Amino acid sequence: MIREREISGSLTALVTPFTPGGVDYDAFERFVDWQIAQGTNGLVPCGTTGETSTLGTSEHIEVMKRCADVADGRVPVIAGIGSNNTASAVYMAVEAQKAGADAVLAVAPYYNKPSQEGMVQHFRIIAQSIDIGIIIYNIPSRSIVDIDVETMGRLAQIPNVIGLKDATSDISRISEYTDICGADFVQLSGDDPTAMAHWAHGGQGCISVASNIAPKACAEFHGACARGDFSAARQQHRTLDRLFKDIFIDPSPAPAKYALSLLGMMNEDVRLPIITCSDSTKKQVRAAMRQAGIEF
Repeated sequence: MIREREISGSLTALVTPFTPGGVDYDAFERFVDWQIAQGTNGLVPCGTTGETSTLGTSEHIEVMKRCADVADGRVPVIAGIGSNNTASAVYMAVEAQKAGADAVLAVAPYYNKPSQEGMVQHFRIIAQSIDIGIIIYNIPSRSIVDIDVETMGRLAQIPNVIGLKDATSDISRISEYTDICGADFVQLSGDDPTAMAHWAHGGQGCISVASNIAPKACAEFHGACARGDFSAARQQHRTLDRLFKDIFIDPSPAPAKYALSLLGMMNEDVRLPIITCSDSTKKQVRAAMRQAGIEF
């Protein structure tokens, strides 16, 4: 199983390139290789940014496999397998391990509104089905339920639950998680705008959407945070700040895919219910890219 401390820095929540006929696997492989060449510290295929809710089962498995194959051990691959159906999450976790992922990302069960005990049992069953690590994903704004600190402490006792992607924006929790889960428990921000504060309070990185577009700059920003050079990090954050925010003006990942189309990485196709972004959003995305120093 991957060592916890190997998961840190800028971890890209990969978009999934589409064509009208399906997944553009060739573009995806080129994109993964480019991400690594640009200095990205880890890859997260099949998350929300990857439009996983619209992927077919075979597509989901193939995207995980292609990502792991191209990465070839150069950086960790943390495959999204979350579902509000425990059996489905278990199935995809097993497939992620077969595909060569180093760990899985498992979101809190959405829509069902399970109890804290229900969530403990959900994640425990997933953990028991695989030998690789699990990163828990807490995002109450999407899942409705919030995994509380005490529950996270219980989950951290499961041997292969190695960390947390936290998208609550509650920075005060980081110290609490360290106290209850241990210093080796990986704490990752789920939001680019809060990543620097997350590092300052003891976090280890971010599962980033912006790093799809600016992988080198995001890796350098997280490198400065990791060194404790927050003077440099603040300067880099100011440069990237508009990009962090403006790629969410329209529902994600439409703005990110538009930006990547400008870079020649893929076309901007998304799958319903997401639609391509508006002309006004495109204008703001282009301005944010220029501010970030991205040539297109």
